[in-house]
Amino acid sequence: MWSFLNQYRDFGLLVMRCGLGGMFLFHGVPKLLAGPDKWQALGQAMRYVGADFAPTAWGLAAALSETVGGVCLILGLFMRPACLLLCGTMVVAASMHLGKGEGLGRAAHAIELAIVFFSLLFIGPGRYSVDRG
Repeated sequence: MWSFLNQYRDFGLLVMRCGLGGMFLFHGVPKLLAGPDKWQALGQAMRYVGADFAPTAWGLAAALSETVGGVCLILGLFMRPACLLLCGTMVVAASMHLGKGEGLGRAAHAIELAIVFFSLLFIGPGRYSVDRG
């Protein structure tokens, strides 16, 4: 009954890429522009995965991952490497929420996004992309 939608699979990927990319730009740009104090605070999350060094660098990497990754998602350019970095960023975010004892309810959004980005590694950007994966 719903099989007629198969012909719009690439359009569905475009909508997903643009929606997720836009939201990551919305979250990433302010973090990137906030500067070293914000980057250091963000980078503190790495201690929950065992890296207690260079929090400012890790925070900058997270802000860049969200900002540049958002652009890559929208364009479908270097999407698979961007998804790998975004998946890692979401794993760290989920680890932070769980490590702080905030529970699955607070970590769920990051876990869900990590699953989406991990899946997109295999699916690729679709026909409507710069990479045409």
